[in-house]
Amino acid sequence: MEYEITGGSFPTVVCKLQKGETMKDESGAMAFMTSDIKMETNTGGGLLKGLGRALSGDTIFLNFFTAESDNQKIAFSACYPGKIIPIRLNGNNTIIGEKNAFLAAEESVDIDIYFKKSLGVGLFSGEGFILQKFTGTGMLFLEIDGEVIEHDLQPGEHLLVNQGHVAAMEESVTFDVERVKGAKNMIFGGEGLFFTKLTGPGKVWIQTMPVSKLAEAIIPYIPTSKD
Repeated sequence: MEYEITGGSFPTVVCKLQKGETMKDESGAMAFMTSDIKMETNTGGGLLKGLGRALSGDTIFLNFFTAESDNQKIAFSACYPGKIIPIRLNGNNTIIGEKNAFLAAEESVDIDIYFKKSLGVGLFSGEGFILQKFTGTGMLFLEIDGEVIEHDLQPGEHLLVNQGHVAAMEESVTFDVERVKGAKNMIFGGEGLFFTKLTGPGKVWIQTMPVSKLAEAIIPYIPTSKD
């Protein structure tokens, strides 16, 4: 499978498939496909598997697209302004993504739910208790809100991230929360009460404009009806 990411701030990944190759996506992500691609919708592993993905923010059903001849093309578009990041899974690396991060992947990539073990992390990290877990082999495409910053954490190195800005990370990265220090900082700083604390080793992907913050920025400009 070959691919090209295009579209700038409104990105699309265009995949070129040879006969027998299959891509899968979350419901509604496909933008266009050529005529010799067969589509099939199912839970991708049974009802429980589908329900698990629904808990992590995706749909119960996945769409599978299989090329029935060579050189077929299919494109998947992000839901929000941002970036599409390609990650190659080799069977040894595991990626943990935020809810709704999944855009599309090769059929050999497995999608599952990932539970945070700490009550405090689930309540105060801004990411919730349930994330997405990606394993297997093949190309994985994640959609990121805004721009993306990649950071390689060394063993024991810490990174404090504001709520909602953690897009994805390698499973080797430890995920925790840390309270903002200082009463004035907590009350007047505007950064919330807790930071997400990431500890290496491993790579993390930080998104610059979580859709929740984008919504907050737009709300004051939305006209309201007056009695």
